[in-house]
Amino acid sequence: MGISFSARKRLNGFTLDASWKIGNELAVIFGYSGAGKSMTLQMIAGLLAPDEGNIVLGENVLFDSGLNVDTRPQKRSIGYVFQDLALFPHMTAGENICYGGHGIDKVEQKKRCLELLRMFRIAGLEDRLPSQLSGGQKQRVALARALIRRPDALLLDEPFSALDMHIRFEMRGILKEIQQTFKIPVLLITHDADEALALADRMIVYAEGRVVQAGSPEEIFLSPLCSEVLTLSRFTGNVQPAVSCTGSELCGTAT
Repeated sequence: MGISFSARKRLNGFTLDASWKIGNELAVIFGYSGAGKSMTLQMIAGLLAPDEGNIVLGENVLFDSGLNVDTRPQKRSIGYVFQDLALFPHMTAGENICYGGHGIDKVEQKKRCLELLRMFRIAGLEDRLPSQLSGGQKQRVALARALIRRPDALLLDEPFSALDMHIRFEMRGILKEIQQTFKIPVLLITHDADEALALADRMIVYAEGRVVQAGSPEEIFLSPLCSEVLTLSRFTGNVQPAVSCTGSELCGTAT
């Protein structure tokens, strides 16, 4: 299982033109706001169609402009956690989780919900409304909802950015556990260098809608190939980047 992404999209004067591949691992898309990170997740999930390109999950072609394939979002087997979590305020934690399993047999749905409540250590909170939960508890509910259908991939759009540091540390451990338990590609957006270093098996760095460097966190942080990567990683050593990544100059490729 893995994700292959190659797409071009022009939207409101911004152009995303990116290609990369990841395997069954926890990968981080890293970059400044406005670099095209969220747009990438939206295209993988089917919420936004590329102008051209192809997106493949495992052996399933999700999008291919040449073959005229554009799988509906609900058929893509992808879990998605938005930055604002998008929990329904009038539903309890348990109801929010079960909503993600809409269409699954009710008995199986309840069984999976209980398993996820235990896994995320929020058993006993299923009858609380989101307003009665802490930030970390809301995150766990959102993750459980995204996983109840046992998706083939999990997409996370800066889910921890609003959390206190000690809760972020805790959630990082949970995210690693998710990848190891479900054995699916997990794709996380962040602009936090510490978070990327702590979590990523692989990093994909975006700048101005392009992939400017890709590799392991160690490769990215210790051998930045351009000034944007250097700045993003807050690297303070003596390594000098080769070029600037802005404009049409790219300093690396994603393979």
